[in-house]
Amino acid sequence: MRSRSHGLLRRSATAFVLVVASGLTGCMVGPNYRRPAVSIPDSYRGAISPPESESLADLEWWKVFTDPRLQELIRKALAQNYDLREAVARVDAARSNLGIVRADQYPNLAAGANIQANRASRNGAIPLSPVIMPNQNRVFGGATLAMLSFEADIWGRLRRATEAARANLLAAEENRKAVVTTLVSDVATAYFTLCELDSELDISRRTLASRKESLDLIQTRQRGGLSTLLDIRQAEELVYSAEDAIPAVEQRIAQTENRINLLLGMNPDSVIRGRGLAEQQPPPAVPAGLPSALLARRPDIRAAEQDLIAANARIGVARAAYFPRISLTGFLGGQSTQLSDLFGPPNSVWNFAPQLTAPIFMAGRLGANVELAKAERAGALAVYEKAIRTAFAEVSDALIAHQKLRERRTRQEMLVKALQDRTRLAYVRYHGGVDSLLNALDADRSLFQAQLALRQVILNELLSVVQLYKALGGGWT
Repeated sequence: MRSRSHGLLRRSATAFVLVVASGLTGCMVGPNYRRPAVSIPDSYRGAISPPESESLADLEWWKVFTDPRLQELIRKALAQNYDLREAVARVDAARSNLGIVRADQYPNLAAGANIQANRASRNGAIPLSPVIMPNQNRVFGGATLAMLSFEADIWGRLRRATEAARANLLAAEENRKAVVTTLVSDVATAYFTLCELDSELDISRRTLASRKESLDLIQTRQRGGLSTLLDIRQAEELVYSAEDAIPAVEQRIAQTENRINLLLGMNPDSVIRGRGLAEQQPPPAVPAGLPSALLARRPDIRAAEQDLIAANARIGVARAAYFPRISLTGFLGGQSTQLSDLFGPPNSVWNFAPQLTAPIFMAGRLGANVELAKAERAGALAVYEKAIRTAFAEVSDALIAHQKLRERRTRQEMLVKALQDRTRLAYVRYHGGVDSLLNALDADRSLFQAQLALRQVILNELLSVVQLYKALGGGWT
């Protein structure tokens, strides 16, 4: 009898191993992922040279943004920014979810033990004599090793679910890199904007001081009968307009500092500057690189592709629901009234219970789940293709902006120089009495606006480099 039970146990264990092996090597329903074919342009629109392998995005961010103070701010942001910390947490959550989903492919083993101590009454409903039960105290023990809810993955449902979870993890990691790219560009943009506002404030203050000197001179001439009250009022207008511009610029400076501190995960405070706006040197060359390399460099494109892979795998999960599911449960252990021989051969117990469940009538639920998974894949495909087109458009926009802004800066510098000469000559003629004050004040007003416009063009040129670096997928390295 004992050898018979052991033989049955061995046959059951062998069958169990065979089923497990078939589950691990069985086919997987659902489509295998293939990268969609996407047309790639031969070159970027706006590029001034033929495509080459080198790209601005291949440079580390500290080689693109060389201001030491800006580098310090970016490092703090990468360590403390709340959006980046949230993205890292999402990566950790996706990694844990992958572990949970992947664990379903393997048997779950658990051990259990129990001890029961009982005292039987000799005078109960059924009296027990000392001959039948010499000892009233009895101790019962048990120990089991259980195999719980193992599913033989014959149709690949669990493997497809693991494939989707792994793709979700990779997508979360790519999204983290995209957050890094955006964070580096946001800090650089805010810092360059702050430098431009500082330069704008300096121009406003110098212009105000110059206009006050002119007003004092006109008032002196008016007392001598050489100027009119109209001249004084016109000079006062320029003084008041310059004074009004200063608080507005100071407000924007404080708000930009607050925005930088928020990116750094800090409370609102002032920001220490490094180089001035005119001292910021963009890279001498901004090659865009090969268009085909953009698909592998942009983290948002790679994240969209991983979302597409996950959606494709979920179709297999939905299709596997059409097929039977085989679950295996069992336990092996011992039971005895004497703990000393709990694991002896006569006290062994085991159980093995295969279960098969198959859908018969689900009122269209399974088909609807498959169609839902296909629709989600179609949506993920559209997002993936749009991400690629958006990337090429952003690179082209940045290249065109960089090229045209360099041309504008050259012309704006020439305009500022011409207006400086005009303003100087207009005041000389006015003081010499051969021209009216109106021409001098008009030249002064035009010079002030041209100087501010030049600073804005310089800022936009710097920001075009930032946008190109971001559009090419740089920064996350």
